[in-house]
Amino acid sequence: ELSQVSENAVCPSPGAMSQAPEKDAPQEEGEGGSRRSGWGLLVTAGVGGTLVALYAVATPFITPALRKVCLPFVPATAAQIQNVLKMLENRSGSLVDIGSGDGRIVIAAAKKGFQAVGYELNPWLVWYSRYRAWRDGVHQNTKFYISDLWKVSFSHYRNVVVFGVPQMMPQLEKKLEEELECNARIIACRFPFPCWIPDHTTGEGIDTVWAYDLKHSRACETKSLEITPETES
Repeated sequence: ELSQVSENAVCPSPGAMSQAPEKDAPQEEGEGGSRRSGWGLLVTAGVGGTLVALYAVATPFITPALRKVCLPFVPATAAQIQNVLKMLENRSGSLVDIGSGDGRIVIAAAKKGFQAVGYELNPWLVWYSRYRAWRDGVHQNTKFYISDLWKVSFSHYRNVVVFGVPQMMPQLEKKLEEELECNARIIACRFPFPCWIPDHTTGEGIDTVWAYDLKHSRACETKSLEITPETES
């Protein structure tokens, strides 16, 4: 239909020689338009694919920010990792990192002999953590799960590492106190718990790490008093 409109728009000429170039011109325009349309489709497809990929990558990072309690991903510094490992000296048993991010703490603990587990809401970070653990040769001593920390029970862990924010610490403090055994140690990075008194502290500024032995809390003493008469009987 476009070629017919183009021919009707050309003014008639008396000679055949003058008509030939006029008929050829619309064909050249049509070929050029097809090429431009093809490139346009390719560019559109490329831009669309890029936007979809960016959305898929960015959504897990943005979504936590829309929650009531925001737990953003901020990689642990080398000093923080060393401070955490210092608080784990002479400790044994299983370890969990709540909000494990890219797996740095879990992998470092696994290299020290711990059976270490990380819980992280962002699937991209979990997959990357699994790759890093495999690359560093500790994948057999590590596990990473995509899960919301509020939907997980930490009752069977003896060592807990937390990279939290102030808004979540009071609720998390209550959750851990209800779930953990008295021999558990909780290590908080960047922000301390609001009510617990730390047994050990190391580092400065953002690298400060607080360690809490749950056996020193009043809740554990109460549990022991309640359990002792039943045990004796």
